[in-house]
Amino acid sequence: KPGEPIVLGVPTALGSIEGRDGWMAIQMARDEINAKGGVQVGKTKHKIEVYSIDTREHEPGIPVQDALTAAEKLILEKKPHAIALGNFRSEVLLATMDLMSKYKLPYICSIAMTPLMQKKVTEDYEKYKYIFRNAINAPYLAMYLGGVMGFINKEFGFNKSYIITQDVLWAKGTGGGLEKWFKENKWEVAAFDTYATGASDFSPSMIKVRAQKAQVVVPIFDMPQSGILLKQARAMQIPALLAGFISPVTTENAWKVFEGEVDGMINMIYEVGPIPVKAVPKSVEFNQNYGKKWGEKARTELSGHGPGPSYDSIYILANAFERAKTVEPDAVVKALE
Repeated sequence: KPGEPIVLGVPTALGSIEGRDGWMAIQMARDEINAKGGVQVGKTKHKIEVYSIDTREHEPGIPVQDALTAAEKLILEKKPHAIALGNFRSEVLLATMDLMSKYKLPYICSIAMTPLMQKKVTEDYEKYKYIFRNAINAPYLAMYLGGVMGFINKEFGFNKSYIITQDVLWAKGTGGGLEKWFKENKWEVAAFDTYATGASDFSPSMIKVRAQKAQVVVPIFDMPQSGILLKQARAMQIPALLAGFISPVTTENAWKVFEGEVDGMINMIYEVGPIPVKAVPKSVEFNQNYGKKWGEKARTELSGHGPGPSYDSIYILANAFERAKTVEPDAVVKALE
């Protein structure tokens, strides 16, 4: 109806840096769209309203059910027309798909990385057609890391790796994909260790890295404590190259935060935005505007995964509503496709 807002729900791990920054990026997109008069749906213009809820799914020991309950509470109370940003943890994404299907909610996921999501959509399209992702996923991360390892091998002749991942679906999946790449490319994988979310002592692995003379350590972690791995590797003077993903090390201010100990680590930045890339002018604009809106400190703390796609998802949804000329879910899904 004329004058009624378009409501978008944002259920995510607001306590994680990725979730926090994604939510801030979404509020920025909302303000930009509303400043231009909102979204044209058929003959009427509508402002966008966004509501978040903290699913706490990044925290150790939080059951999947708790995250689903939070998302459902948001859906029932705010009656959103679509869901943006969404799940942080892949395990929760897979369970959330049934919830989105139940409420017929177009959903753009901008963090969780499991490829099992696409598999479910492909196998049961009618049920899961509401689910989209606009961020990187685990197979591509493994592919890019494989490219990095190929370069390292060519450049330095290194061919002995040691994989250390967080004990969660996306990280283990990425580690597994990379392990396969290593074996196909005649690398030796000295070990594949996993650590529970919340763990803060990685020295058992570091001792083995030294003993086994591994040349490349591949850490894959999204928890804040994973920064300690970098600290311990430096304190123990581990003579190996660190190349992978440590979430707290992706920020622009990481050099300062880690007192220069990031020197020499190769860390994946998943999407542009947090790092302005001149070849993608929009990423430069996003980065500057984020600093104007949230302050310079927040800009230098932007995480390397989530904020760019979260921001884009609001524009993608707004565009889909305009082209569908309705907020009716099936029509919006067609427009999104």
